[in-house]
Amino acid sequence: MNEHHAREVRERGYTIVPEVLTPAEVSDIKAALAPWLGGLHMGRNDFEGFRTERVYALLAKDDRFARIVEHPRILPIVDLLLEANYLLSANLAINVHPGETPQSFHTDNSGMPYTSRTGIHGISTIWAFDDFTETNGATEVIPGSHLWEDERPLADDSRAEKVIMPAGSVVVFSGSLFHRGGANRSDRVRLAITPQYCQSWLRQLENMTLAVPPDIAARFSPRVQAMLGYSVREPGFMGYVDGMHPMRLVDEGYRGRKARGLPS
Repeated sequence: MNEHHAREVRERGYTIVPEVLTPAEVSDIKAALAPWLGGLHMGRNDFEGFRTERVYALLAKDDRFARIVEHPRILPIVDLLLEANYLLSANLAINVHPGETPQSFHTDNSGMPYTSRTGIHGISTIWAFDDFTETNGATEVIPGSHLWEDERPLADDSRAEKVIMPAGSVVVFSGSLFHRGGANRSDRVRLAITPQYCQSWLRQLENMTLAVPPDIAARFSPRVQAMLGYSVREPGFMGYVDGMHPMRLVDEGYRGRKARGLPS
């Protein structure tokens, strides 16, 4: 099944994994996010959305958000699409209020200007914490647009499809896929959280080692710590700090590859 989802991402640019979270898990994550919602962080421009709340640096705010960053139903799909040692590039909540207008079509991580636009340089996920419907601002995608060389979407492109899915579901898509947040013509908010991943040789969208400093990172699993950037690209040592592995900032007793008898 993981290969099926990865193949859909390669071929049409996205795939939907339905009902990954139970209703209880959805409610728990929403409760973790509640202190930072309530109209406190509305968008600063039309792209962020003047009727949309955005909450960044989620792992610094509550440990529960790590559950979706490293979820065992989703990371195996990402593992098939990105190189080893990939990083968490962004991780934010997006709460679309009634009356919000559609975003412009955009990509999350096309690797430009140094790489081929059609390669997979990043993988984005959007987790639905409310049902995504025809009217409440569901994400819109243009299938196949991750393979465009020079073509760009029209402002209201007829090829766009709405991602309709129940709460607890996840859409996984190429960072090169053109997509946007839709208009919310309903009378309710539409909440999502979007962990995004990138190749280890690309700069993260959010500076994760500042957003989640070592004392907070110490609470997470080794996998999350590595994706935050407390890791090095292997083979090699890209990502070192003062000549040493960055995990030493998190764990003074960390033993590197050489100390563990591994090639370094």
